[in-house]
This record gives sequence, structure tokens and C-alpha cells, in this order.
Amino acid sequence: MKVLYNNKKAYFEYFIEETFEAGISLEGSEVKSAKAGHVSLSDSFVTIKNGEVSLKNCYIKTYDKAKNFAPTETRPRTLLLHKTQINKLKKKIEEKGYSIVPTKIYVNDKNFIKVEIALARGKKLYDKRETIKNRDLSRMIDRTLKDYN
Repeated sequence: MKVLYNNKKAYFEYFIEETFEAGISLEGSEVKSAKAGHVSLSDSFVTIKNGEVSLKNCYIKTYDKAKNFAPTETRPRTLLLHKTQINKLKKKIEEKGYSIVPTKIYVNDKNFIKVEIALARGKKLYDKRETIKNRDLSRMIDRTLKDYN
């Protein structure tokens, strides 16, 4: 599995409760561009409308060598999930505080591009501060262990 983009911001902004693997429908040269690593999920989000899951604001750079067909870089892209997964996600996001966030884009063993989406709850400011504190503490411990060895 080759990870093309990991959305670190999602892990900082949200509590990740459950993850799902979804296929993504790409057009033409977007596949080559994505496999080259020209992808960003930083401002993207997932919506469910009429039983169809779509990824919005996902940036995939236009492929340089594609001459005739160049799709819009931030167009909405359809995500491919099973009906039971869609219904489960739909029920959860109707509850207060839940949202669906894309966490990473990767190429699986069969050479298909997949998107990992997560059912997430937003963090409060004090939760974010605690995350920063724990991260700094673990860095400090790692540094002291390196110096000790």
C-alpha cells in the first residue's frame, strides 16, 4: 500500500471513531496525476446527498502531459461505498457533532486508488491543547532516550 496523501489536520481537528475504505471515481489523466502524488485533502470534506457519497474540494493537479482532456482540479468526485455503509454513515451524521472526514488517499495492492474516510467528532479547544501537550511530551521523552543511549 502506497500512501499518496495523509490528512494530518483531520487527526488534529477530530476524534476519529471509525474508518471506511472507499473507491473514488476519477476521470482520464487524474489517475496518473494522483499516482504521481499531486493530491491534497487539506480542505476537503464528504457529503451524502440522495444516497450518493461525494468528496468535495479534493485537489488533484492536472496532469502535465494530458493535452485534450483536463478536468477541473477541485471538482466533486463520487465515492464508491456499499449501501449498508452509506446508510450507517447517514444515520451517524444526523446525530449532533458527527461528520465524515477524508483521512488519506492511497494505492492498494490491486493498483486501485482508494480513499479512507472516517466518522469523526470535532475536538474542543482544550482537547486540541491536550493533544499538543502529549505530542510535545513524547518528543521530549524520545530526545532524552536518544541522549541517554
